[in-house]
Amino acid sequence: MSVVIIGGHDRMVCQYKKICKEYQCKAKVFTQMSGNLKDKIGCPDLVVLFTNTVSHKMVRCAVAEAQKVQADIVRCHTSSGSALTEILSEKCC
Repeated sequence: MSVVIIGGHDRMVCQYKKICKEYQCKAKVFTQMSGNLKDKIGCPDLVVLFTNTVSHKMVRCAVAEAQKVQADIVRCHTSSGSALTEILSEKCC
């Protein structure tokens, strides 16, 4: 399963990837908006939006790309590791 995480904290990127690896998921993490974000997202199975730490423009871009490939979208207000663990335990198991 491939997961794209939008938002979160820069210092948590390694932990996000480690948590995803524990659930046998490949992860891409984008904490900052880049010019070609829509090209980098690809075709994920799940898009996790940490809404507290992300711009509206980045959310709109991610949601549009996720809808194109019919990926599941999960919005979470907190960007903690335990929140990601809870999301993955629901979606992966």
